Amino acid sequence: MAEVAFGGKAGKISLEEVGLRFEVDGEIATITLDRPGRRNAQTFATWSALAQIGDTLPQQVRVVVIRGEGPSFSAGIDLRMFTPEGVPGQGSFASSATLDDSTFEQRIAQAQQGFLWLRRPEIVSVAAVQGHAIGAGFQLALACDVRVLADDAKLCMKEPALGLVPDLTGTKPLVDLVGLSRAVEICLTARTVGAEEAARVGLAELVVAPQDLAGAVADLAAALLATNRDAATATKRLLQGASGRTLEEQCAAERREQVVRVKSLFAGS
Repeated sequence: MAEVAFGGKAGKISLEEVGLRFEVDGEIATITLDRPGRRNAQTFATWSALAQIGDTLPQQVRVVVIRGEGPSFSAGIDLRMFTPEGVPGQGSFASSATLDDSTFEQRIAQAQQGFLWLRRPEIVSVAAVQGHAIGAGFQLALACDVRVLADDAKLCMKEPALGLVPDLTGTKPLVDLVGLSRAVEICLTARTVGAEEAARVGLAELVVAPQDLAGAVADLAAALLATNRDAATATKRLLQGASGRTLEEQCAAERREQVVRVKSLFAGS
């Protein structure tokens, strides 16, 4: 069971009820968005459950794959959240709008936790994207370290067209990957970015035929696992910090990490 928070209340609800599957096979964990009838639309429960998976991830896991069941990765926010009735047991945007600012921001912060843990240096997260990755779906893919796209993938940052902003940690990786100007254009037009363009502008590391997506992700996971675990963690940590450091600071960080690696490998030999 996963502990899921709805509007400040906590209750027990299974991942199946949320529309997620979580499986661990050795060092690989797979999270499947499993609401194909709603194109894997996401709710507050989805984000809370993702956060709980991150909090309880088995220590041996090194690679986390996120995929969607059916023809779409995720069509984004469940549109019932825009109705007065909302999603049963979870409320709506209208009910959230009655909260004071601090409480509302805290609720968003809790949702963001479902995405932030995917950047942890001790894991590599891989988004396996087919079909639609809209809004929250696009942001979930952006939260991952690597994106493998089927050639039918369609990415779209829909929130501004709905009067909202992207608030599920997607704006920074989007700017980091494509630059400010292209990010502004993609978000404010809310246009669709196809798989070919995604690869060209840096939003995808690999594009394959839909029938080859699972195999390509499995091959990538195997290649990632072939690298020494501690070296992979240290290297990802270095790469993540690089953009915020000067060259001199990055060189110092490299020295510190390398001292630890060499001593770990050769001290006492």
